[in-house]
Amino acid sequence: MSGDPSAGFEDAPDRSETADGRLASLLSGVRFGKFVSVGVVGAAVDTSVLVALTQAGVLPEVATLAGIETAILVMFAVNERWTFADHGTADERSLLGRLARSHGVRAAGSLTQFLVFVAVFRGVAVSLPVAGVDLWLLVAKGAGIGVGMLVNYVLESLFTWRVHHDEG
Repeated sequence: MSGDPSAGFEDAPDRSETADGRLASLLSGVRFGKFVSVGVVGAAVDTSVLVALTQAGVLPEVATLAGIETAILVMFAVNERWTFADHGTADERSLLGRLARSHGVRAAGSLTQFLVFVAVFRGVAVSLPVAGVDLWLLVAKGAGIGVGMLVNYVLESLFTWRVHHDEG
């Protein structure tokens, strides 16, 4: 037996590459808090676009897709500068790569959000008109945003900003 305490561990996986390491990276309370704060901004943008477009006569499903894309761009910019500011490199190519990855990664959360929105809005026949706005539209939007946010946090953390590579 060697006196070197690391002997025999040359092939041990880096902790950041293990399931435990990834989970620890995801459970950063500060980062999750920032992500949720940015999500609130995104939800406000998303919902504002939805209400404005539906008031203009656009179908709710089309309006929610426009709101989702607008919110994705706003949230990416804020996450890039604040939530994940200490992850990734600053060059333009890396930034565009993260934006492309963010869109790819958020596709799952966006699809989740859209499907939950449609299921709640169309699947539960409720109408709550107040001041010319159907509040059920906002309930459905909130449900979709909530479920989609959880999917997005996990995927953005692991694939867009790769937090498990910088910790561990």
